[in-house]
Amino acid sequence: MDVMTDINPVLQMLIVMSAFSLIPFIFCCMTSFLRFVIVFSMLKTALGTQQVPPSVVIIGLSIILTFYTMGTTFTKMYELGSVPYSKNQNIVLTIEEGSKPLKEFMLKQTRQSDLAFFVELSSKEAPQAPEDLTVWQIAPAFIISELKTAFEIGFIIFVPFIVLDLVVANILLALGMFMLSPTIISLPFKLLIFIAVDGWALIVQGLVTSYN
Repeated sequence: MDVMTDINPVLQMLIVMSAFSLIPFIFCCMTSFLRFVIVFSMLKTALGTQQVPPSVVIIGLSIILTFYTMGTTFTKMYELGSVPYSKNQNIVLTIEEGSKPLKEFMLKQTRQSDLAFFVELSSKEAPQAPEDLTVWQIAPAFIISELKTAFEIGFIIFVPFIVLDLVVANILLALGMFMLSPTIISLPFKLLIFIAVDGWALIVQGLVTSYN
């Protein structure tokens, strides 16, 4: 800690500028945004609507929901980081303290097996407490865990649409309509069923509550 507080202010500024350049990466891969955008993209594929909704809408909705689910975490990051900065203008210590709530959030969503793998891969001594874990150990484990969770949710979403496609394809085959694409016929039924069950609300509510 003493080494960090003795860093030249110019170097501290370079560090914080480098940290700012990593903000898009941090937001996309180290927050709930990762799960939201993957599930919504897989939902669009399952529906078969091609370009509807547009990618910008999916990304925008994912960003908004990320702030809803992580608002408390972002607030804690600001509060913890502002204390050392207001005392001695130490940017490095500010980043270190401000990152603690983010590490805590990621740990809650990370599987122990993934975390153990990266702790072992780092060739360091096993941490005695969660606070001893570094962000370089937590972040990749969190990303893998989120990818697995998002794909599990995507699979559950895909199943009913695949079943509907199979039913329509068998009906067309029985009627002898070989040249007619089953996806063209099944698409209106997919949209009708999805609207009837209020699918967007169900998926959004399920994703948001999965972080509580």
